[in-house]
Amino acid sequence: MKKVLKQKIIQVCNNKIAQKGDNVGLSFYAFFANKNEEPELLMEVATWWIMTQVDHDS
Repeated sequence: MKKVLKQKIIQVCNNKIAQKGDNVGLSFYAFFANKNEEPELLMEVATWWIMTQVDHDS
């Protein structure tokens, strides 16, 4: 994953946790504006999310 993307994810997560507490839920869409201006980055994050955050055993 690109360093700039990783930094953005960490920043968004930290902001959401600060606003809503430790139990806040996020999807990969949280890392992008409503109007997707960066489709390649969206796909990179979506792939990472699916490979690392989705429970594939259920």
